[in-house]
Amino acid sequence: MATGTKTNERPGTRAVVRYARVSATKARPLLDEIRGQSVGGAAEFLAFSERAVARVIGRCLDSAVANAVNNVAIPADELYVSACFADEGPTLQRWRPRARGRATRIRKRTCHITVIVGRYEEDELTAIRAREAGRARPVDSPEEPTSDRRRGLRARARDKKEADPEGQAASEEDAVENEAGEDKAEREAG
Repeated sequence: MATGTKTNERPGTRAVVRYARVSATKARPLLDEIRGQSVGGAAEFLAFSERAVARVIGRCLDSAVANAVNNVAIPADELYVSACFADEGPTLQRWRPRARGRATRIRKRTCHITVIVGRYEEDELTAIRAREAGRARPVDSPEEPTSDRRRGLRARARDKKEADPEGQAASEEDAVENEAGEDKAEREAG
């Protein structure tokens, strides 16, 4: 028999959803995705997931975070999903009539979803805060436009030129260049 940390001995703050009306096999892929992520990243992933079970898991995650904040007084930004799993619950059996007087069993499966959140270690916390501090820019520093922003600026300038009904240049600089070209043409002609 394998010896390791038992389910009820894992450190951290937990929340459990019992008898969730979804099969454990549908919940496990989402739980595998959020395991080890920060609480914010896991909540964002679940919010944009198209699977119906993501809503149930998201509420369980919110409950675990609330338990950690209120009961243990750990700030929410210092938490990550340390463990999460789905165990099978009881299966509801229903019957459906079939041909020749027979019946087929319909299995409506349930599961118990557990999410455990833990606090980052001190060295991990300092690394995360340093990364976030390096990513943030001071407000008064001029921001260099990204390639997407430059592309947007070029598109706006092109739209202004196309919107000009007489075909004249949209900016003052282009108008000045056109006047200079006309003066040069008059001098060459005259």
